[in-house]
Amino acid sequence: MKIIDISWPISDATTEYKDQKTIMFTQLKTFDKDGVRESSLCFNSHTGTHVDAPSHFLKDGKTIDEMHLDRLMGKAILLDLPTIGDSITEEDLHGYEMEEGDIVLLRTANSAYEPTDPFAKDFISLDPSGAHYLAEKHIKAVGIDYLGIERGDPEHRTHKTLMQADIAIIEGLRLGHVQAGTYFLVCLPLAIIGLEAAPARAILLTGAP
Repeated sequence: MKIIDISWPISDATTEYKDQKTIMFTQLKTFDKDGVRESSLCFNSHTGTHVDAPSHFLKDGKTIDEMHLDRLMGKAILLDLPTIGDSITEEDLHGYEMEEGDIVLLRTANSAYEPTDPFAKDFISLDPSGAHYLAEKHIKAVGIDYLGIERGDPEHRTHKTLMQADIAIIEGLRLGHVQAGTYFLVCLPLAIIGLEAAPARAILLTGAP
């Protein structure tokens, strides 16, 4: 069995959505002074690879600790969409086989960005029509290779369409080093009570255990 890490590493140099500057590491204890190392962390709940809970855009939606983890584990289909120039539409997704209960991972030109590059305002997003198409396919999760799955829509139609269809949203995946194909995804967000999102570690498994 091969394990492929598809998570963004988090450091004080990691890019944040719209170049927010919330990441702060504070060293509380050091070996020289205390004989032990201990740190505190401060960052936005949407830092790095993270999962958006329905409560992010739905008033009565589930919080991150209320989400069922089975929505974030299972067969994952990685789609290679390198020529998309703006947003992924329904038409762009036609021709790809996906079944009910699948997880769909979207690799785009976003994968050229490094986790420490300045925030890309024109990142490739998922168009509302693409979100509606995925909802019709009854997939259980979708992931994309940047810090957001939509941009420039004050009505947040992509998020809401997915969330209302109980499709989990994973943002900030690193997919540039992974070939298109079928994998087993494990994505586990931190179980922080009451939040609308949380950072996660995401891996792909391939081959027999």
